[in-house]
Amino acid sequence: MADWVIRPASVADVEAVAELRAVVLQADLERLGRYDDQRVRQRLRDGFAPAHTWVIEVGGAFAGCVSLRPAVDAHWLEHFYLAPHLQGGGIGTAVLRGLLERCDRDGTRVRLNVLQGSPARRLYERHGFTLETEDSVDVYMIREPALPVRDR
Repeated sequence: MADWVIRPASVADVEAVAELRAVVLQADLERLGRYDDQRVRQRLRDGFAPAHTWVIEVGGAFAGCVSLRPAVDAHWLEHFYLAPHLQGGGIGTAVLRGLLERCDRDGTRVRLNVLQGSPARRLYERHGFTLETEDSVDVYMIREPALPVRDR
């Protein structure tokens, strides 16, 4: 696994995140007949919340991002993108594990949605996410917090 760090996002990161989103989602959105070159970027810009977003850097360069947005009854895992050439190397798994451990300590459930047919669904299932509902485009998943291990 490459050496990586995670840092809080800033407003200045929005264009890099929007561009990565377009690259990462293009194949799945095209397969679903939903890809629009401008809309895929604008939807990110419209909803970008740096206060709840982290940037993943590899070798000091932008490599990905992830958001964990608090909501009434759960946190929403959003905008989890990693540069294609880094996918499958363990970085995404390590980032996700760290976020979920924090949610487990806080007793917080986590929700997300993933595009129908996306290989990312397998990553989420390996980390305890289960199907909540789905439609023709999105699969909505939920993960209840893991029970803490108690001293005996």
